[in-house]
Amino acid sequence: MVGGGKTVGLVLMIVSLVLLLAFGGWLLTAFSANETTSGGAVLGLLLALIVIAPLFGIGAYLFRKGAQEAKEYAQVAKEKQILNAVLTRGQVTITELIAELQIPREEIERMIQDLVGKQLFSGAINWDKGVLYSVESQKLAGDHKCPNCGGDLQFAGKGLIVCPYCGSQVFLTKRAAAQTA
Repeated sequence: MVGGGKTVGLVLMIVSLVLLLAFGGWLLTAFSANETTSGGAVLGLLLALIVIAPLFGIGAYLFRKGAQEAKEYAQVAKEKQILNAVLTRGQVTITELIAELQIPREEIERMIQDLVGKQLFSGAINWDKGVLYSVESQKLAGDHKCPNCGGDLQFAGKGLIVCPYCGSQVFLTKRAAAQTA
């Protein structure tokens, strides 16, 4: 469950605050009825804080981690949307992705680079035109033709091919890059 840590953390913090209030109520009742001494009250307060403070701290930690997890999950979901759009349509423009995802171009470009870095996207990107092409890695590895202009591709680095004619960058997964070597 995404964000489950956030819920558990919130519950722990609430429980610790309820315990603190209950202890405070007990302490006030004990003092008003003259059932305890000030030394006993201080000892009781220290013992209560030894239990309550870690409980609250763990709750705060889980709440913060859960919020961070939810944010990361939202990022992964957007990257998945980009990947699905490219794979299902064959090609998609960055402008279309901006309209669909409602995020700035720089963020989309960063997400695309992240997908390439994770080796989840194998295809071509023409940054000048702002077009992403979904290309089967095995097909690209076999014919060495640019999906944008049809020109001969040149290897530029590990898993990267650059078209010298239009500047499109073609990214291959490890398996396809090994097949071309």
